[in-house]
Amino acid sequence: MSPKNSSSLVEAIDLGQGIVKITLNDPSHQNTLSEKMIDELQSTFDDLSTGPSRVLILSSTGKVFSAGHDLKELKAARSNSDQGKEYFQFILKKCSTLMQTIINHPKPVIAQVEGVATAAGCQLALSCDLVYTSSTSRFATPGVNIGLFCSTPMVALSRNASSKQSMEMLLTGDLISADEAEQKGLINKSLSGEELEDYILEKAKKISSKSSTTLKIGKKAFYRQIEMPLDQAYEYASQVMVENMMDQDAKEGIEAFLEKRNPNWKK
Repeated sequence: MSPKNSSSLVEAIDLGQGIVKITLNDPSHQNTLSEKMIDELQSTFDDLSTGPSRVLILSSTGKVFSAGHDLKELKAARSNSDQGKEYFQFILKKCSTLMQTIINHPKPVIAQVEGVATAAGCQLALSCDLVYTSSTSRFATPGVNIGLFCSTPMVALSRNASSKQSMEMLLTGDLISADEAEQKGLINKSLSGEELEDYILEKAKKISSKSSTTLKIGKKAFYRQIEMPLDQAYEYASQVMVENMMDQDAKEGIEAFLEKRNPNWKK
């Protein structure tokens, strides 16, 4: 896969071995989730829902991973006859759809955060399945500082951190360090800038070596069961595991394990 044309805000490059790297490329605007950026990200993730890729890495250029919504676009919409209400509904629906696309995507998505991720930018990172960051990265949900509570970023935040930790970030709007984000369970690991890319690539290669069918089944089941009561979660997970057992890759994987050889995945 080649990068899109130079006017694109999002680039997608095939790194080989089933790994595609998606890059937010609008550093002059702090990679804000403008309408155009959201549309390009949505299109990219939609395009990559099929095809040979197995793992996606979401990264950025510049010192800011993403500063969230484009406040200039939101301000401009206030000149509309309804003071912007219809546009606000429109852009937030687009953004929410994008976040759910990442969660529901059949392929694992790894966030590679280098720099600041705030508001919907923080939401974007936390919507990914795994998050690895540079040690200098920082996170915040600072909407409260400008009279706009980070209600939609709150959805991703509260599903990764505890209620008290989430509320502290939401009520204060303070930036937290990568180390603190790791302690709160928002990210998997922070590393030095020199180590980060190689570390993520190794993780991506390891995941890519698994059955794509199994990854798809498991990712979908994880997010579904986590919202269920315990008894329903076990009932659902048991049904998923039975269906998974009937798949050719499960048969092959078990036989390969018992025969002490590498599996030959169908997909």
